[in-house]
Amino acid sequence: MVMSQTPLRISFVGGGTDFASFYKTNKGQVISASIDKYIYVIVKKRVDDLIVLHYTENEIVERVADIKHEIIREALLHAGIEKGIEIITLADITAKGSGLGSSSVLTVGLLNALYHFQGKQVSSETIAKEACIIEIEKLKKPIGKQDQYIAAYGGIKKIEFNADETVTLTEINLSEEEKNKLSHSLILHNTKMMRKAETVLQEQLINIEKRVTELQTISNLVNQLDTAFDAKDFDLLGNLLAINWDLKKTLASKVSNDQINEMVDIALSNGATGCKIAGAGGGGFLMSYVPAAHRESFRAAMHPYKELRYQFDPAGSRILLNIK
Repeated sequence: MVMSQTPLRISFVGGGTDFASFYKTNKGQVISASIDKYIYVIVKKRVDDLIVLHYTENEIVERVADIKHEIIREALLHAGIEKGIEIITLADITAKGSGLGSSSVLTVGLLNALYHFQGKQVSSETIAKEACIIEIEKLKKPIGKQDQYIAAYGGIKKIEFNADETVTLTEINLSEEEKNKLSHSLILHNTKMMRKAETVLQEQLINIEKRVTELQTISNLVNQLDTAFDAKDFDLLGNLLAINWDLKKTLASKVSNDQINEMVDIALSNGATGCKIAGAGGGGFLMSYVPAAHRESFRAAMHPYKELRYQFDPAGSRILLNIK
């Protein structure tokens, strides 16, 4: 039996530039971080030849091709496992539609568990790359590549997406005290709206050619934040989030809505210097940068929304249990 633990993520700036149709001809890059909220995958051998799955639904099938859960189906096909396996997935939070990268986190964690189940040692690069193949090439998901890489590697990373399909990761070097300061300033609240990211991302993908200028500006925010982090000027993040959010809303019509706009207005009126939705938009978690002096009044004003307390996680997908 094998159990993997893979962190969810928050994306600071640069989201949307990790689509191939952008980074093939422009500079695609993001700064993202893994957090201490996880998806767990348990894989165990069965004495019979059935394939048994437990997630938000239960499945019992005889053939991989008959599996309804498309990520599990494609991962098993990719790993060459045909029968006699049981898979259980668990999540720390309601992951679907959270904007915290849950689909890619599941893909990465599942591949990691399946390879260890087979007795194979594979690199973070291999897992991230193959997760992209499954989601983008095989399942034709309208997504980019940042979630797979931050889930596999973890930490706080600048991730660059190169035209030749290679990916360059650079660690943002912060002390534990600085990471704590940053996480205390960056506050997550549930919008109470769980949306299907693909709906937003499909429109965003279609609009890329018309939004190249906006995406180039979003990409440049990564350089500004990288410089700010190097100078330990964390307060600049609020301003950059505000700029990123204004640009992000131009990428697709459903990135924001009246409820999210109202939530952002409350946050900005009560001490936040910048906000943006953590993922594709349309719901999930709102991320607000709030200087220390305003946090008490900010939290009081935002009390109708549930806060997600978290810390940064320095590691990516890992194996917690491996019993032969």
